[in-house]
Amino acid sequence: MSESWNKRTQAVHGGIRRSQYNEVSEAIFLTQGFVYDTAEQAEARFIETGPDEFIYARYGNPTVAMFEQRIAALEGAEDGFATASGMAAVNGALTSMLKAGDHVVSAKALFGSCLYILENILTRYGVEVTFVDGTDLDQWKAAIRPDTKAVFFESMSNPTLEVIDIRAVAELAHAVGATVIVDNVFSTPVFSQAIAQGADVVVYSATKHIDGQGRALGGVILGTKEFIRGTVEPYLKHTGGALSPFNAWIMLKGLETLALRVNAQAETAQKLAEALEGHEALERIMYPGLKSHAQNALVQSQLGGKGGTVLSLDIKGGKDAAFRFLNALTIPVISNNLGDAKSIATHPATTTHQRLSDAQKDELGITPGLIRFSVGLEDADDLLEDIRQALSAAAV
Repeated sequence: MSESWNKRTQAVHGGIRRSQYNEVSEAIFLTQGFVYDTAEQAEARFIETGPDEFIYARYGNPTVAMFEQRIAALEGAEDGFATASGMAAVNGALTSMLKAGDHVVSAKALFGSCLYILENILTRYGVEVTFVDGTDLDQWKAAIRPDTKAVFFESMSNPTLEVIDIRAVAELAHAVGATVIVDNVFSTPVFSQAIAQGADVVVYSATKHIDGQGRALGGVILGTKEFIRGTVEPYLKHTGGALSPFNAWIMLKGLETLALRVNAQAETAQKLAEALEGHEALERIMYPGLKSHAQNALVQSQLGGKGGTVLSLDIKGGKDAAFRFLNALTIPVISNNLGDAKSIATHPATTTHQRLSDAQKDELGITPGLIRFSVGLEDADDLLEDIRQALSAAAV
């Protein structure tokens, strides 16, 4: 593997290891354990495991290692640890490094389960958490203290699609020695260069764009070898959040077509957003690729001008109108995933962010009429026609 390869080449060939049979497609090592030639070899491996040696599937596996190395190469990270889900990655990245008395600053615009970890789990064990408006650098400056241990944010927030300045927040955090942890799902490893822009740790739900075809759960934590093997691995191998070899194989196959799929989805999302902006049935449309988006200039510098694969539609008429819209769609499916080959429409207020109080929803802009629309690989004109007829149904 060459470090000079571009992303699309890394996504196909990174981390490859072949068995004695020299198979073309990566092998699935469906085994929970490994056999040792001698008792002495077993003892030695438990003392120190070599770079291509394995003990137990909870600790590591050849198929999983291929996925970890490939996504790390794609992201520009030194190493990675694959997890059973995206939330296992978020929890592992945060919990493995924090202890009672530590201070974390987080953006408040987060996926509901991320918010639960920060508000309910970490605080239960004595971690202090301060929430800020992630787009307001003055709030970050005011909240980050000399004893701040970590900052956490979604580089593009779910579901209101705010874009946070990774480089600027990282500069503030690094000034006090804090670790910068970025949930990069919406930005994708194709458009984002979070590590190069200052992130110390990047987490992904591989369930989203990396699989991208609705088949399996998975996640990954990416960072320095010291952090991954010294901090994350001991925590995860003992608490059991490992990715299964079969799911790792699915993610490897997903990486091969990731750039093709995500670029096509973003192109369609841009077309839909431009065509629907100003529609009479909408209170507003949120898409980072639109010039009207508050952080569009940041999108140009941080994401290469790509607005991502998701847009959000705030439909006039609240929940009833939003439900009429959802029920009138014929191509997209109603579900709560994103980054899939199939377009997916979600009503966050009653599903993914349902547990938030009304006051929290209001503060985050999650209105009763808000629809998160994950753009798939269908024909753009077909999707546009379907959305328009569904908006007409919502306005009745």
